[in-house]
Amino acid sequence: MTGARKENMRVAMWYSNRDIRIEEMPIPEIGPRELLVRVEASGICGSDVMEWYRLDRAPLVLGHEIGGQVVVVGKGVKGYKEGERVSAAHHVPCNTCYYCRRGHQTMCDTLRRTNFDPGGFAQYVRVPAINVGQGVFRLPDETSYEEATFIEPLACVLRGQKMANMQSGDSVLIIGSGIAGLLHLQLARATGARRIMATDLSDFRLKAAKRFGAEVTWHARDYSPDRLRQANDGYLTDLVIVCTGATAAIKQALQSVERGGTVLLFAPTEPGVSIPISLNEVFWRTDVTLTTSYGASPDDYRAALEIIQAGRVPVRQMITHRLPLAEAGRGFQLVAAADDSIKVILETQK
Repeated sequence: MTGARKENMRVAMWYSNRDIRIEEMPIPEIGPRELLVRVEASGICGSDVMEWYRLDRAPLVLGHEIGGQVVVVGKGVKGYKEGERVSAAHHVPCNTCYYCRRGHQTMCDTLRRTNFDPGGFAQYVRVPAINVGQGVFRLPDETSYEEATFIEPLACVLRGQKMANMQSGDSVLIIGSGIAGLLHLQLARATGARRIMATDLSDFRLKAAKRFGAEVTWHARDYSPDRLRQANDGYLTDLVIVCTGATAAIKQALQSVERGGTVLLFAPTEPGVSIPISLNEVFWRTDVTLTTSYGASPDDYRAALEIIQAGRVPVRQMITHRLPLAEAGRGFQLVAAADDSIKVILETQK
């Protein structure tokens, strides 16, 4: 593989959601304590299609949900060898700063600066030394490359439910039944939620929510707190997980949480959006908690991999589209449309 360092590879270069170009660039050269990974599968995340978040930095090679094989091991790397099947975290914390010491690794400045070179929508990625040190995870034999693409999103969901103090026996309402919402649904079910309900604007996704364990679903236009009470023994819900940045969804969530319950805002809004909240009506005398969640720590990745390996969250059933790298543009359109797809995976060697 040494000679391959001088060769080119194909990448899906992102200029916008409607302009994805298959281009060539040199296979990255690795340095001491680094790994070169041949990417076999890479998932398209909902955050990949947030144009407002990325347009000022285009063109970019995106992609951070990967499964692949180690093909070159840098000098000084211990514990990994060529041919091993792995996944990797694109962001890793320093574990020594103020935030890390307080258990908030995803607030770490180092975590927000680290990344792959160039990105997961490429045939090869260089994994920097700091990522190799704490963010590379061997895949068990029974875990496929495409299942590995779920490790990062499930790790984020795990952290979110920890932040929300999800408990066995809770009733859960999930607003937004895309890939994040469905992962939340399945994890809540695996954790022992008493009742899971879901909403969405897409009938396709509502059917998926039913298939993955939601007892009750509503089209977002038809949902109301009164209907929630009718479905939940006269109560609002213990935990509301908001997986969309729509302001109407956030307002619905605040109207749907029971006293002593929690609202988890799992998705960002568009820039500049503000939500007016009546502190008296929502929080005073209710003990309601409003929280957010960003990213995942290496421990969350390890826990997510264990859950996937054990089959507690059957992620393979969530894949609706497998596309070659050449069809990355179609993949982005499917994810951006948020209608008749759940999980879209690029098979980067095809």
